[in-house]
Amino acid sequence: MSGTLNTNAAIFWPGTPLGWEGIVTVDGIAYEYLGAGSTALPKLANLRPAKPLTVTYDSQYSNFTFAAGPVQITASFLSSVLPKDLCRTSIPLSYLSTSIQSTDDADHDIQFYSDINAAWTAYENNVTIRWDLYQGPNIINGSSNAASTPTSTYSWFLYLQQAYEFAEEADVALWGNFTYSSSPLEAKNFSFQSGFSVDLRYQYVLQQSLQNVVDAEYRPFATREPAFAYVHDFGSVSSASVRYTIGSVQQPVVRYLTSRGAVPLQPWWSQCYGDIHQMIDFHFNDFDQTGVLAAQFESQLKADVDSYYSENMAIGYSNNSPKTPPVLANSTQGYNGTDQYGNEYIFASGNGYGFLDPSNFSGIAIPDVQEAEAYYSIVALSTRQIMAAYTLAIPPSSGGPNSSSNATEPLIFQKEISSNGNVNTVDVIYPAMPFFLYANPDLLRYTMEPLYQYQEGGFYPNEYSMHDLGTHYPNATGHVEGDDEYMPVEESGNMILMSYAYYRYRSLPSSISSPLTLLLSFTNDSHHLRIHYPKLRQFASYLIQFSLTPGQQLSTDDFAGRLVNQTNLAIKGIVGIAAMSEIARIVDDPASAANYSSTASSFYAQWESYAIDPAGTHTLLAYQWRSSYSLLYNIYPALLLNLAVIPPALYDMQSAFYPSVSQIFGVPLDNRHSYTKSDESLWTAATCRPETRRLFVNGLASWLNVTSTDKPFTDLLETLGEGGYPVSPDPVTFIARPVAGGHFSLLALAKSRAVRRMMG
Repeated sequence: MSGTLNTNAAIFWPGTPLGWEGIVTVDGIAYEYLGAGSTALPKLANLRPAKPLTVTYDSQYSNFTFAAGPVQITASFLSSVLPKDLCRTSIPLSYLSTSIQSTDDADHDIQFYSDINAAWTAYENNVTIRWDLYQGPNIINGSSNAASTPTSTYSWFLYLQQAYEFAEEADVALWGNFTYSSSPLEAKNFSFQSGFSVDLRYQYVLQQSLQNVVDAEYRPFATREPAFAYVHDFGSVSSASVRYTIGSVQQPVVRYLTSRGAVPLQPWWSQCYGDIHQMIDFHFNDFDQTGVLAAQFESQLKADVDSYYSENMAIGYSNNSPKTPPVLANSTQGYNGTDQYGNEYIFASGNGYGFLDPSNFSGIAIPDVQEAEAYYSIVALSTRQIMAAYTLAIPPSSGGPNSSSNATEPLIFQKEISSNGNVNTVDVIYPAMPFFLYANPDLLRYTMEPLYQYQEGGFYPNEYSMHDLGTHYPNATGHVEGDDEYMPVEESGNMILMSYAYYRYRSLPSSISSPLTLLLSFTNDSHHLRIHYPKLRQFASYLIQFSLTPGQQLSTDDFAGRLVNQTNLAIKGIVGIAAMSEIARIVDDPASAANYSSTASSFYAQWESYAIDPAGTHTLLAYQWRSSYSLLYNIYPALLLNLAVIPPALYDMQSAFYPSVSQIFGVPLDNRHSYTKSDESLWTAATCRPETRRLFVNGLASWLNVTSTDKPFTDLLETLGEGGYPVSPDPVTFIARPVAGGHFSLLALAKSRAVRRMMG
């Protein structure tokens, strides 16, 4: 979205407008740094926008700085990602920390104002919203000076007068509480008020304080827009900071089908912290420790990216480029250049080819961009988006017949953000797998566990793996009639590969930059494979029947439609059978292991004859469709899991081919369209030679800087033009989806390779 933090209103991820306002007053002049609420006020001489200076982000924070007269404002949004801390991970709240620092070494009279409106609680603007203000666990309705209790946490609770448990409308939860919390901290005076948003902001700008009253007139958010505000008055200081926490809290969180019927599950945080007030209070006061832990994750992420690229740098695309590059025949505004490796390139802004090798006109990576920095920018931006789709819940008292969950382990439920809202969609968990293998493999098992419990409990009638655990989050009630979306080869292969990946990565160290820790304690989890082995054998039997010639089945790229005998889908089934051989060996079934291994090898040999162009240049989109191609991303798990079923020659062939069909922002998903998938592109990149990998990585990082998309990170993007959302043949807008976990493909692969090197 164009604009700045203080020219745009806050939005919910689909684009729904919200109200979140932030103002800092300096020596009587009010500077708006967050939101656009000032546009509704009459012109005031002492109200002006703060001047934006910088914007930065990492895996944990988004930081914005502003000039406000003689001070600098810093607004830091922290949504911590701590994959190994289940309790903190389960908290559905984020921080906003706003601070000022004098730029002239003098003290200034400083006040902070912030409010949210009631639009955070409902999608429809005509439903009645109620609210309360709490001081700790106690409802209050006014106070002369709340700063007399500087350590108290104050929380606005917003909720629907008529709630609907386990229901959503336009992705907004219709039950639970939306909370906005703060505390006096070091302020000399602290005040609060709810009321008509325009009145509150006008009053603050003129008086720099609020009246400590709670509006008693409950109403819809379109009726005299209700807002809920705090003011911190610090008096004359050279530096100061305030803190807020914000989030939507549901309790219970998920409805889950068990042998005892559909049961409500409580959030995991309630086991860690107690009731909602205790959780909010812990989170608010845990800011410093959370910051330390967040910094540790961020530091490790940077170290691991640096470690990967110190050993896997891309070489130049050519050692002997012509001294005088030819002119691209159908280009306009073209020019020649030399990249950081000393190699020449040609580029024409008037077309969508991107940067080309003048010796053969194949695509090359965007020059003068360090791939390590490009890759870091992608994974850092992806991290919070991935974890935002997951909810941790306390398991029911009795899971399934082969349940491996217990009171010390959560069940995890994923919402398929933006595409259809399914619960625990197998082919959405699967592309996110690299993040979990890198960050904490246990999270992958906790997410698969509800799927296993449901199918092993006899609720699902089909012989292949189910597609998802429920049509719409948070109702994990499955498909007892077996009428879920039909992707049998896709999902059966996914479940086998994820289960084996969990086993392999459960034993690996947390850091690719210090894998020596592995050698000190080797711990795997064959128990997980053993208890689910009968179900895995069932999935494998289906793959043996149907993966070589899958017919007209959907793959995970269902938006592209059905296609007979998709090459990439078939290879997924074959790699899944190869993984099943390893699983059988681990659970002491050598006869089955040998059978699965020979079947996978036989299928692969046949697959080559159907799937590779007769010229031997690349694989086809579908068997024997000679004018076609696609990203062959499903060979990535074979590399990831060290499965020998795919020969090195296939990786080399594909790596050499992709640059011949690349565009400015990467390689199209297949020949039918000009769009691509970011997660599948980076899975593919991990299978390629360094110079081709760099083509994918730099293309996606460049897209981040120039795309016309105006919402959270999309995984489906045009490789041409402005890199917008696909509009042909039908508009498709994917937003904020957890498949961004696939961007961690290089780090997950590096984690395994680092250990293999150390163990010889």
